[in-house]
Amino acid sequence: MKHIFLILISYFLFIIPSQGQSQRWQQSVKYTMNIDVDTLANQFKGKQKLIYQNNSNDKLDRVFYHLYWNAFQPNSSMDVRSRELGKKLVNGRQDWDGRVKDRILNLKETEIGYQKIVSLKMNGVPQKFIYHETILEVNLTTPILPKTSVVFDMEFEAQIPLQVRRSGRDNPQTGVRYSMSQWYPKLCEYDYEGWHPTPYVAREFYGVWGDFDVTINIDKSYKLGGTGVLVNASEIGWGYDKPETELKPCLTSKRSWHFKGENIHDFVWAADPDYKHLTKKVANGPMLHVIYNDVPNDKYNDSLWIKVADAAVKVLPFIEKNFGKYPYPQYSFIHGGDGGMEYPMATLISGPSLGTVFHEWMHSWYQMMLGTNESLYAWMDEGFTSFAEDLVTKFYNNRSSVMEYKDAAEKDPKNEELKNLIASLPEDHSGSYASYFALVKSKLEEPMCTHADHYNTNFSYSINSYSKGEIFLEQLGYIIGSALRDKVLLQYYKEWRFKHPNAEDFIRIAENTSGIKLDWYKEYWVHSTKSIDYSIDSLWEENGMSKIRLKRIGNMPMPVDLQLTFKDGTSEMHSIPLNLMYGSKLPENKNIPTTTEEEWRWTHPTYVVSFKRRLTDLKKAEVDPSKRMADVDRKNNGIELNW
Repeated sequence: MKHIFLILISYFLFIIPSQGQSQRWQQSVKYTMNIDVDTLANQFKGKQKLIYQNNSNDKLDRVFYHLYWNAFQPNSSMDVRSRELGKKLVNGRQDWDGRVKDRILNLKETEIGYQKIVSLKMNGVPQKFIYHETILEVNLTTPILPKTSVVFDMEFEAQIPLQVRRSGRDNPQTGVRYSMSQWYPKLCEYDYEGWHPTPYVAREFYGVWGDFDVTINIDKSYKLGGTGVLVNASEIGWGYDKPETELKPCLTSKRSWHFKGENIHDFVWAADPDYKHLTKKVANGPMLHVIYNDVPNDKYNDSLWIKVADAAVKVLPFIEKNFGKYPYPQYSFIHGGDGGMEYPMATLISGPSLGTVFHEWMHSWYQMMLGTNESLYAWMDEGFTSFAEDLVTKFYNNRSSVMEYKDAAEKDPKNEELKNLIASLPEDHSGSYASYFALVKSKLEEPMCTHADHYNTNFSYSINSYSKGEIFLEQLGYIIGSALRDKVLLQYYKEWRFKHPNAEDFIRIAENTSGIKLDWYKEYWVHSTKSIDYSIDSLWEENGMSKIRLKRIGNMPMPVDLQLTFKDGTSEMHSIPLNLMYGSKLPENKNIPTTTEEEWRWTHPTYVVSFKRRLTDLKKAEVDPSKRMADVDRKNNGIELNW
């Protein structure tokens, strides 16, 4: 064992870059873990050394750890919460997570999950701790002083649960033996808001930036993929040392897999004796790994997994151009989990669906690099990721998302409801708009600022965090202009990667980039359930001018684009800024003359637009022809005239 003095010197060098990048302090960690897996009992024993740097100005009298697997026990908070939500019917269906349902209640003793702490020391001194199901509270014998670091040494035991949610063993859908996420005691985050000991009820995650050094000792027949770089690749082979090499012989019953990852906030791995391994090297970029097994009944074949690797290579230049450079040396798409779930430098995916592949990879930007508190800002995690996924998918397929709805309409030409829906959807991000409109209609909407675990329904959580969060960005493009919105995203990446930004941090980037005030947008869209509805109220001529009166019916005010189309085929745009913006966007379409009108005061329900042409010259008037504004009733947004 190295002397503590040497460890702290090396750690001090490690934390300097993080401190230099951030506009506010954040804690730092350095994990060294070694575990020994018993594949017959589905259990393992582990040792963890954790160097914790308190970069705050606060004296810490206690710390907290996550013990996620304790959720997979009958009558746990996750179990009861799932069953209680299952009692609610939404659109005639039980509102529970279909992967969880009541499965935890029925786990046998050998199928439950647990994480037990055998011993815990801080700087060599034993510490007392208290279990709060999935949270471990440690009351320290000596406080951690500001700007100092300590070393925690822990021994722990764990039982791998039967696959229920995200992690576990023996998933019958994937055939994967072990999906090892949330597998280790993980220190909770302490930030400017204090400790975040969030119980594991369903979602989401928040972790401390740092380095991980992980050694996994497991039966030599198993093959692994995971976070970080395999540093003993020359001993392992199996494509890690060179493409398409075999797993190297091992003289002992167990093989050691040694991974390291730097500047990350979590670590995942998966293992299966039948895994296959594909690699692709991106020119001037990361090494890509695709690790998968043969699913029962040959549901997926090798060609589909090869397509995953090829698609990733194709889309990465587009991703980096629009969202920022991928900074890590590798990324792994690993067959496992129960759908798709993101982790640093890796994802678990239950199949080779490219939609899932693109979504989970974009989480490398919107969570793995930006690291918001998902529990408080799920919409900044899932919503921003979904926004990016839609554009990456469009780039890959050369096809906008609304085309899926149009294809469905062609197959069902008598479906008037579908036709009306398509008429309200923009070209891009159409699925999110359709979901949001359904949520508003259901009367189950809750504010997006609701804590992820405390939504009244899974239905509301899912649409808010994914769809309404996605619309947040597309609608921001409507407010400030899509070109400026794109600059905002790159500036957000540049200024806040590796720093745990919150909603206000993003808004300030958007305001500074656009010169437009946007606090009102955050308050209405994130902190309320007020909806948007504008209409064309009336038309008339007066003193040689034509007039159109617009009316705000919904309770959320917005800037308004009004496009007028005339009989001679010409068009003109009238851009009406909201007074709360203290500015206006630049014209977006150079082919249409644009007039920026006087601001519309949010207190006033109506607004009159004047234009110099005769009213009888007008053929069509439409509020927001781009359909980016999430107007819940577009039937009153336009009028066509047959004079």
